[in-house]
Amino acid sequence: MLSAEALKKIDREIAKYPADQKQSAVMSALAIAQSEKGWLATETMDFIADYLGMPSIAVYEVATFYNMYNLKPVGRYKLTVCTNLPCALSGGNQAADYIKQRLGIGFNETTADGLFTLKEGECMGACGDAPVLLVNNKRMCSFMTESQIDQLLEELGE
Repeated sequence: MLSAEALKKIDREIAKYPADQKQSAVMSALAIAQSEKGWLATETMDFIADYLGMPSIAVYEVATFYNMYNLKPVGRYKLTVCTNLPCALSGGNQAADYIKQRLGIGFNETTADGLFTLKEGECMGACGDAPVLLVNNKRMCSFMTESQIDQLLEELGE
């Protein structure tokens, strides 16, 4: 289901907790699995549940609560724009609208070429840097003007 390398990473995460609490590594395990697979299919979540010795429903609860987990296939680049109130008041909604117009997609949609998926995000803890967006949950981009959005999209291959 997961590669030996992914399991090794999960084991390192499990080792951070007492032996009888390995389910505490569920968020890390899901992130590692998603990094390898691109998204979290039910079978992948079931595997994680079994590996951590916890009920599948508990893993589903975590995966559905946090928007960093992809429960459906996404584009090569997942762009998550913060539209929480502070960012919205500082240009987050306009940045999202510009990306929608540029890519021809709405939130939770993927471009026809499979390159970009656009997501609406919750607070990213960088309200003073608004508008803010994340690329693949790993790279935070701040103060995203239209020209900076254009530059980012070109860099990523649009």
